[in-house]
Amino acid sequence: MLQFLYCVYAFILFVIIMLLVFPFVMLSLLFGKITGGNLIYQLCMIWAKIWYFLIGISHKEIYEFPHDPTKQYIFVANHISYMDIPPLVLIAHQPIRILGKYEMVKIPVFGWIYRAAVVLVDRKNAETRSKSVRALKSALRHGISIFIFPEGTFNVTPTPLKDFFDGAFRIAIETETPIKPVLLVDTLERLHYDSIFSLTPGKSRVVFLDEIPVKGLTMKDIPLLKEKVYGIMDAGLRRYRNYPTA
Repeated sequence: MLQFLYCVYAFILFVIIMLLVFPFVMLSLLFGKITGGNLIYQLCMIWAKIWYFLIGISHKEIYEFPHDPTKQYIFVANHISYMDIPPLVLIAHQPIRILGKYEMVKIPVFGWIYRAAVVLVDRKNAETRSKSVRALKSALRHGISIFIFPEGTFNVTPTPLKDFFDGAFRIAIETETPIKPVLLVDTLERLHYDSIFSLTPGKSRVVFLDEIPVKGLTMKDIPLLKEKVYGIMDAGLRRYRNYPTA
């Protein structure tokens, strides 16, 4: 019963803060895609900080290597929970755009904010996939970093990561933008993908790994680049979480 009440409490707070932020998000759109989009991420960061504080979740950033927020990156992270989104907003210390699933726009009110903040993709539709790639490249041309989940969907396996799609690595090579892996360590404990009523308070750590340069690579190098990033992220997750041994 306490678990259920906590989840209801957290959900109500989420909606209340969302409704307070919503008018400011709509006003931000008047400033255009670039400035307006950057403002929306700042508003979402405030939303996430207030919500985390009120529901007892502690956000922590761990830098295994120095991070330069003045540089452009293609951020990649593991994907295991709906609670992966708030920490991504909280680590947006530089202009950033997140590649997100189209299905989320169907949620009332939240869908409007989501549509304004992310680059939408419907993986089942080739036309929207191409459009999202063009939007991501446009963001990079305007000095904005991008964020992609290379696994595409939730990892429901007992291993640290699922297989990666090519997209993030292809864009990195085409635009010569370094890849910056980050690890979402605790989001599965905060909210399991099986149930929205599994939300719990506690820590939420985000680990910054070393950037991976791609300058000089060609499309033929995509498999090796994917393998390299996968190996670094797999090893990193095993340093912070326990997984069944093979």
